[in-house]
Amino acid sequence: MADLKAFFDGATNTVTYLVWDPETRDAAIIDPVLDFDPAPARLTSRSADDVLAFAREQGLKITWILDTHAHADHLSAADYLRRETGGKIVIGSGITQIQKTFLPVFGPVEDHPDGKVFDVLLDDGGSIPLGNTKITVMHTPGHTAACVTYLIDDMAFVGDTLFMPDYGTARTDFPGGDARALYRSIRKILALPPQTRILVGHDYLPEGRTEIRWETTVAEQRAKNIHMHDGVSEEEFVAMREARDKTLAAPRLILPSLQVNIRAGALPPPESDGQVYLRIPVNRLGKG
Repeated sequence: MADLKAFFDGATNTVTYLVWDPETRDAAIIDPVLDFDPAPARLTSRSADDVLAFAREQGLKITWILDTHAHADHLSAADYLRRETGGKIVIGSGITQIQKTFLPVFGPVEDHPDGKVFDVLLDDGGSIPLGNTKITVMHTPGHTAACVTYLIDDMAFVGDTLFMPDYGTARTDFPGGDARALYRSIRKILALPPQTRILVGHDYLPEGRTEIRWETTVAEQRAKNIHMHDGVSEEEFVAMREARDKTLAAPRLILPSLQVNIRAGALPPPESDGQVYLRIPVNRLGKG
């Protein structure tokens, strides 16, 4: 069975996972964070370096860097980790839909919506080796059109699709999001064996809880998820999700995150003065 270490980033409420085969020491990093302070536009690699330091201590070889989707709330450290470790960046094949939507939003660029900035695009049911085990992808769209869940042994890394049971489910109001698709994706996840460990991508501490948590089970989600427990119909879920989404503000880092994450975590190329710039497209995304 694969071993697991979680790293929580308090600035973005994101959980990054390091998973490895204890025999071969081959490892994968899931949803890594590149630290970005928008006020001074300062970018650092502290969070990713913490993961790398632990991996070095354990004698691990980073073979894969996996993103569950093109995040809108933090910058991915995938490209930084690829350059540091030689690991290959993996994402679901639906990323090309996200690129087609968002590359034009950020103005004239040389990038193309073909997914080639990533190393591996996985179709639904596709897999890659991790030492003596394997990583299998399940396409779980709804939050975005390209969200995936990674299955490793008894663990399901669900990204933003599901949160802890007392917080519920992902928003679906981004371009390409779909509450009905999200319901069906969650039903796929909850059809996994009851003891399957669910590893969520964020924890936002709902009222009444003071301890950060990121692990639950299929059984606990089916019994207790406040949006998606057993017995909730598709129509009930869609009505709740769409009404709730209308009350949500856009994520604080949505503009820098998307233009970096559709490039596999790489910054845009330098402009004529040699400086890298992130673009702020005025009135292009609406509320998010």
